[in-house]
This record gives sequence, C-alpha cells and structure tokens, in this order.
Amino acid sequence: MTYRVCFVCTGNICRSPMAESVFRARVTEAGLDGLVEVDSAGTGGWHEGDGADPRTVSVLEEHGYDGGHTARQFQPGWFSRLDLVVALDAGHLKALRRLAPTSADAGKVRLLRSYDPAAGDDLDVPDPYYGGRDGFEECLEMVEAASEGLLAAVREQTEGRVV
Repeated sequence: MTYRVCFVCTGNICRSPMAESVFRARVTEAGLDGLVEVDSAGTGGWHEGDGADPRTVSVLEEHGYDGGHTARQFQPGWFSRLDLVVALDAGHLKALRRLAPTSADAGKVRLLRSYDPAAGDDLDVPDPYYGGRDGFEECLEMVEAASEGLLAAVREQTEGRVV
C-alpha cells in the first residue's frame, strides 16, 4: 500500500516544488520509491498549470535535483488519499487545517521544519519569491535539513507495508 505525501505552499512554484523534488530524491535514495508517492500543491490556484519559478528550477538542477514541475491547487478531497500533508509555513498549516473535512484529516498536516531538530522554534520556510536567488538557496538548505527527519518519520510509518 502506497504512502502518499503532499507538500503545500502558497502558489506551488517555489517552496513546495523544491520540497517535492528534494524529498522524492531522498525517497529514491532510500529505496522507498515504490512505496512512497511524493507530490505538491498550492493553497491558491494563481499559478495552476505553470512550471516552477525559474530560480527554483535553476537552484534544484544545480544541486542535482529534478526541476520539472507543473503547479496545481490543493483540493480538500485529496485528504482521503493522502497520509501526510506537509505545510511550508504556519499560514499554510492553518489554511490546510481549515480545509480538512475531518479532525483526522487535520491531524495529517505538519510543518516541514518540525522534522528538523536544529530548526528550534522557527518552523517557517520563508517565501523566496520576492527576493533574490540567495532566498532560494536558503530555502533549499532548510528543505534538505528537514528531509532527513521527514524520511525517518515516513520510513517508520511505512514499515511493514507492501506495495
């Protein structure tokens, strides 16, 4: 049975596609790609159908990750098929929990940086969209740091599952 993870930010062109790409690479490296499905979405539909921001793509590709992506908007009906919904900041967390049809679905929503013990109390991944390239590099560093802990949590949840 496949374990499904969806990363969510505002427009699904910067942070969440970056998290999706990095985490998919970690899942593949861990040999879990047949067991764990990774995707992403935005809380809004402004960029639906667009590719990722060119700065996201260049930072990902320069660090050896896949930059291919098509933006889409998160739909409340997806909760039933998802095991984990990973928000990139507190605003996304609140929006997703409000969209959740049940309390069990709301419980599936977690902040990405909650998986990074070094993050402390600052669990938001800042939106790099209105800044320079350095913001995208910082975003990637935060995503990579949290991905190790997230992978450990997902590995624990998928123990004993068969594809």
